[in-house]
Formats: sequence, structure tokens, C-alpha cells
Amino acid sequence: MEPYATEELLACCIARLIGAARHVAVGAASPIPATGAYLSRSLHNKNLRISLLHKRVGNPFTEGSRELFDLAGQGRIDVFFLGGAQIDGEANINLVRAEGRRFPGSFGSAYMYFAAKKTILFREEHSPRVLVKKVDYVSAPGWSEPGVERRGGPAALLTGKALFLWQKEQRRFRLASVHPDSSAEDVRANTGFDYDAPASVPMTATPTREELELIRGPVARVIAENYPEFARHVWGALAQLRPA
Repeated sequence: MEPYATEELLACCIARLIGAARHVAVGAASPIPATGAYLSRSLHNKNLRISLLHKRVGNPFTEGSRELFDLAGQGRIDVFFLGGAQIDGEANINLVRAEGRRFPGSFGSAYMYFAAKKTILFREEHSPRVLVKKVDYVSAPGWSEPGVERRGGPAALLTGKALFLWQKEQRRFRLASVHPDSSAEDVRANTGFDYDAPASVPMTATPTREELELIRGPVARVIAENYPEFARHVWGALAQLRPA
């Protein structure tokens, strides 16, 4: 097994979750989801369209997020990513206030949670402070009552310790795997909400040599153009390379 960065492991998880999607949209300040999206395209999904909301050059959106919302409303966004100051066991997210602090706000999270076909919840920090029993404020709900029009919803929750898959009928998460530097016991102790888990929890698959070569080659060059500080942190000198 070749050495890898935690960010690379998480990007590989995201690439697998994206699957055969046609269009992935990535919000601002989301370098790991963006890395996963470009890895997915490099590996097996050559026609995948990737829209970066804050892309520095060549951004397809001339009017910003309004066009993204329009595409989502038409059913043309297959995968989107959301995080939150808090995420609870019913996949509700809180982007407004927690622990006496105010945050930038929900913006279009509630709309995208309903309109995008699949949402991957992503938060690197895995602690009872973030993964709570019940969010203090529902910015975007993880489920809806029968009869409510909703195209999409949560598919998975990826953290720095584990991967959970969403169970729509049960309205709760199921632990799918734990990352190599964690354990089922560690995940349970640091998760504020209850969830299902198999008797023996698998370990998250580590990056393959092919995945690492792509991440550190063509993917790193694209990411360096759009997330230079992140690229410098993860890949060092690669951040200075221009896109191929």
C-alpha cells in the first residue's frame, strides 16, 4: 500500500459515490469534493460535466448561482455536496447558528437538497459537536413528509473517520466503512446520533496506485488552478503546475 494523504482517501471515496453521474456541481470552499469529481472523470466517467461555482476561469455560469438553481430545477444536476455546522441522524443540516455562533446562512442549500438528484453530505470533522442528535436549526431537511415534491435527498455522509449510507425508508444512517486510522468504536464514541451498523464494519478501501497517479497528475493540476492553497498543502510543488 502506497502512502497517501487523508484528503486523497476522502477524494477516492467521493469518486466512488459519484458513480455514473452526468453532471456534478461543487460549491465554493469544497476542494476535496472537487478532487473526487475530477478523479471520477479521469477514472471511468469521461463525459462527466463538473461545474465549480467559484471557478476562476472558464466558469460556465454567467449569472452565478441563479443558473445553478435553474439547472437543478430542470433535473440536470445529478450530484451536489452539502455540509453544515451540525448534521443530525435524520440527515438534517444546520448552516445558521450553533453554540451561540452565527454562520453565513442557508443560501440555496434547502433548494438544492430537494432539487439535485443525489446529495453527498461531507464534513471532515467527526465529533459530537458536529454530528449531533438533533440540529439546533434546520437549514435543510434530510427527509420530507409523504406528498411533498422532492426529486432528491441524501445518499451518504462522508467524514474524516467514516462513511455512512442513508437509509431512506428507515430515515437513519448505516455505517458503511471506517477509515484506516479509525475504528467502529472510535466512530461510535464520536457520533452524537444513533445509527445502524453491521456486526463487522469494513475498512474503507485505500487509494489504488492508479487513483494516486491520477490525483497527483492531471487532477492536481486542475485543482491547483482553482484551489491553490489546498493544492499547496496537499501536493506541494504540484500546485505550481498549470493545467495540462
